[in-house]
Amino acid sequence: MIGSAPDSRVFRDIFSTEAMRRIFSDLQRTQYYLDIELALARVQARLGIIPQEACDEIQRHGDAAGYDMDLLKSQTERIGYPILPVVQQLVAKCRDGLGEWCHWGATTQDITDTATVMAIRDALALVEDDIRAIAGSLAGLAAKYRDTPMAGRSNLQQATPITFGYKCAVLLAGFQRHLERLRELRPRALVGEFGGATGTLASLGADGLKVQFALMEELGLGQPEIAWHTMRDRIAEVGCFLGLVTGTCGKISMDVKLLMQTEVEEVFEPFHVGRGSSSTMPQKRNPISSNYIHACVAMVRQNVAALLDAMVEDHERSTGPWEIEWIAVPEIFLLSAGALAQTRFLVGGLQVDPARMRANLDLTKGLTQSEAVMMGLGPYLGRQLAHDLVYDICRDVVAGKGTFLDLLADHPQISPHIGRETLAGFLDPANYVGLSGEMVDRVLAKGI
Repeated sequence: MIGSAPDSRVFRDIFSTEAMRRIFSDLQRTQYYLDIELALARVQARLGIIPQEACDEIQRHGDAAGYDMDLLKSQTERIGYPILPVVQQLVAKCRDGLGEWCHWGATTQDITDTATVMAIRDALALVEDDIRAIAGSLAGLAAKYRDTPMAGRSNLQQATPITFGYKCAVLLAGFQRHLERLRELRPRALVGEFGGATGTLASLGADGLKVQFALMEELGLGQPEIAWHTMRDRIAEVGCFLGLVTGTCGKISMDVKLLMQTEVEEVFEPFHVGRGSSSTMPQKRNPISSNYIHACVAMVRQNVAALLDAMVEDHERSTGPWEIEWIAVPEIFLLSAGALAQTRFLVGGLQVDPARMRANLDLTKGLTQSEAVMMGLGPYLGRQLAHDLVYDICRDVVAGKGTFLDLLADHPQISPHIGRETLAGFLDPANYVGLSGEMVDRVLAKGI
């Protein structure tokens, strides 16, 4: 019986992805452990710290598929940590006791932390691929609908017009910043751990930093300037980054849900037969991907908070906060993968209805253009008087005393300055999207 949605046979590909599950599987985690142990042996043999014969023998046993996972489970439960059980199996596989040279000068947390960083590296590659795909789709939407007017909305009320391309470009700019964050994050986060018992490398004497440097070079990771066994900002920053990325996915899902409402119907999620149908209301088309994104994002956020809790660690090796990461890091990545996959699907096939956007703009019969009218009258009447006149006229329109255009054109304080034709131009939403198009172009010019 499986209690986690990302592991459920039914829900697993709704709330996560197979590629991300492989990275955080027991088999792959064990493989990371072995990759580190074998790299350590190669480095130490090269430096003359362990016999080359021992290194060669250790290299023969680096495939996690050949390890007994049931034994690993039982020994981990007994010991409390997974590294020693892996090392014990590795030692047992080596001939003539040569395996005793593996794990030389290392400590459990060195291997565990470095394996976590290797998993993060591989997982961030998947995240980047999704971000770039989402950004590409948003760029296409921004370009296609650069000049398509729609209602901007403030406090869920129609505000001044924007274009749908502008709305998409705002989102695209967020993902461009996420890619910048990822570039900046990698050198800080993708740093291995190798310090020994309390981080001082005392067990290796003068060779400690040489081993550390060469090991990280073997693994393709950065060398730490000092041990970070209980300084967990690297891991927490990765979690916070994914909180930001999925937060943007959540923003997309929220807007799509609102724009799919029956009373709005300006965009729709990709359609295929049966998707979003109701068991009792056949007419419905529910926002399925948006709902799943919302759920994933909320749970990522909770796990990010847990990672921040895990930063409060005691002394040089901690008593419990570290293990929070064992739970939270995989959950954050698995659920982030789900949110990103659903977002990628959603924006990649988003259905847009420009005619409905225009019809919704016309619902207020020009009232969304009140700012345009006010600004047009300002040079003649002064801004405050123009505001007060337009405010009163808007109230009369709402009260059913006439159309916005008629009441404006017939007003004795307005008609001497501006004619009906000019006023009609003020009331066309397409004439008041500001610099939406130019801003779209600026974002698109930045690239992905």
